[in-house]
Amino acid sequence: MTYSTETHNSSNIWAATADLSTLRYKLLDLFCQLAYQEGDFVLSSGLRSSYYVNKTQVTLHPQGALAVGRLLFPLLPADIQAVAGLTLGADPIVTAVSVVSVYENRPIPALIIRKEAKGYGTRAYIEGPSLSEGAKVVVLEDVVTTGQSALKAVNRLQEAGYTVDQVIALVDRLQGGAELYQSAGLKFEALFSIEDIQKRYRELKK
Repeated sequence: MTYSTETHNSSNIWAATADLSTLRYKLLDLFCQLAYQEGDFVLSSGLRSSYYVNKTQVTLHPQGALAVGRLLFPLLPADIQAVAGLTLGADPIVTAVSVVSVYENRPIPALIIRKEAKGYGTRAYIEGPSLSEGAKVVVLEDVVTTGQSALKAVNRLQEAGYTVDQVIALVDRLQGGAELYQSAGLKFEALFSIEDIQKRYRELKK
């Protein structure tokens, strides 16, 4: 589905509503309308799937990005010092949360984890502000399948001397990611399960 200007008329609702439950339902509808597709797909994990969640259709959507930031921010522990995620999927998510944090009077910087070290300059894996040794960081992810992408980000951050014990995702496909994080000693939660999206998708199609 292409981006519609119809959402402009109600954009103030996304920004102004203090009811996060309402905002969560609106974000769920956006995932169903713009991101969820059924067919024959190969995922980044190499697995085949009968459906695909094209998450950037939501995370790069103006109202979607705002909702993502507003809904993820309250899930962050009070003592964290940054949010981080593996490029490219997590880039708009960590940015949205960081921007929202300023409006909540609790500025939280964003870190982006490269898949490969930069081939020039500092040759760094991690882009963003330098934090103190042991700084607590939460990893954000878009869609979790096997869980390997976010775990790579966790490992890179820990190698850099940061403390990471939590992963938060937008969507959990319920295909082993949560179990992987648990085995690695990480707390995990997601805004939506794939079952939430599929149920609502079918309701909207009626």
